[in-house]
Amino acid sequence: MATDYDEVRSDVKESQDRSLEALQSANAPDARSVARELDETDSLDDSIVPGGEFVAEELIVQVIPQAEDEFVCYSCFLVRHRSQIAREKNGHAYCVDCEG
Repeated sequence: MATDYDEVRSDVKESQDRSLEALQSANAPDARSVARELDETDSLDDSIVPGGEFVAEELIVQVIPQAEDEFVCYSCFLVRHRSQIAREKNGHAYCVDCEG
């Protein structure tokens, strides 16, 4: 008698059928409830920071003006000391790191 080795064994087929039935009977949310939940979450995102906490305070930062011996690199926009100017072109200064 010939044996078909590609045929699924009966015990494997039964376990596949049981797992399919379990998935179908599970309480899976429908697409509308998921979309509604995402919309509600999006409306709350305005006041939530990445850590998930509500922020209700203002940040106070002291801005120090650019000193006479400093410049802003036109390529990387970092404030550098004048000793780090590599070149100036069309009124814009470039630092040694950007020109190097």
